[in-house]
Amino acid sequence: MPNDQNDTPDDPTRAEARAAEKVQAQADKIADKTTERTDAQIADRATGDRIAAIVYNPIKVRIDLLRAAVEAAEKTAGWRETLWFETSEEDPGQKVTLEALTNDVDVVMVAGGDGTVRAAAEALRGSGVPIGLIPSGTGNLLARNLHLTLDSLDEAVSTAFAGKDRPIDLGVIEVRRADSSRDKFVFLVMAGLGLDAQMIANTDPELKKRVGWFAYVDAIRKALRSSKNMSIRYNLDGQGNRNARVHTVLIGNCGSLPGNILLLPDAAVDDGVFDIVALRPEGFFGWIQVWVKIVWENGVLRRSSVGRKIVGMTKEVRTLRYLKGKELLMRLDEEEEFELDGDSFGKAIAFRVVVDPLALVVKVPVES
Repeated sequence: MPNDQNDTPDDPTRAEARAAEKVQAQADKIADKTTERTDAQIADRATGDRIAAIVYNPIKVRIDLLRAAVEAAEKTAGWRETLWFETSEEDPGQKVTLEALTNDVDVVMVAGGDGTVRAAAEALRGSGVPIGLIPSGTGNLLARNLHLTLDSLDEAVSTAFAGKDRPIDLGVIEVRRADSSRDKFVFLVMAGLGLDAQMIANTDPELKKRVGWFAYVDAIRKALRSSKNMSIRYNLDGQGNRNARVHTVLIGNCGSLPGNILLLPDAAVDDGVFDIVALRPEGFFGWIQVWVKIVWENGVLRRSSVGRKIVGMTKEVRTLRYLKGKELLMRLDEEEEFELDGDSFGKAIAFRVVVDPLALVVKVPVES
């Protein structure tokens, strides 16, 4: 792709710089509220003194079943009585997770969908306190990518109490809106803009509650009908500014999507880099190429040694461009929808995305 002009994707005015400082101050305030714990301090705490917290979305869980599973697991582990924190429409999980951290808990279990997990992870970032995933909802993207159980409540709760710690990377994204305001978020699995984000923005929330990820089929139809290429200027790891016209950009910390779709086959959750794919299909046959690459090559061939050899002999197609990096700056000619871990976060015109290496600790089964 040709070089861009000398301007960079992130060239803030003084007002924007002050807004960025405010965002950073808020992040520092959150960090100050978390408890720094060393391995020695954790080891010194007697089992009977350990305590868990659970952050749950009341819409996504059967609270009676969840309480029964937690009470049984805490009794078996010999821990103190678990602390319970309920999310709300106003607080999807950040504030109650921070409240849980003030109680010097040993693990924060999160029962809910991808949005609840992402919100809790934002508060747990850098704290050293592990997150225990109790999958619920339609996506459970992080649990899927870590190959955790999706259909056994007892097993998930037991892992939260007795599993081992696995540090993973987090994605941190700073966005600038069209009105020059700025926001900062984390994501665990994937950030996207273009068709991907339009699809999520078009998804009927009531339909998603009833049929899960099948609701995206109708959303894809709407997005394809109105989709257009985006003009972006980007800079990856300081290698210089470039121009591109793309349909969709996806920045992945993990590689798999629901439906066993392996979008980013080389992505690893703890390698300290993002895997990035830009989709540039031209017409119907361009979308066929995208389908063959993602569904057939990534989803089928790469799952066997013979298939991987076949993939190694195929040529890359123009419709997909794969990149890797630790920092991506992007500026768009006009604002576009963006999504994080399957939830829409509105529109923005500029983005800075960086990896925060091993910033979140996840409880996984001992045998994994």
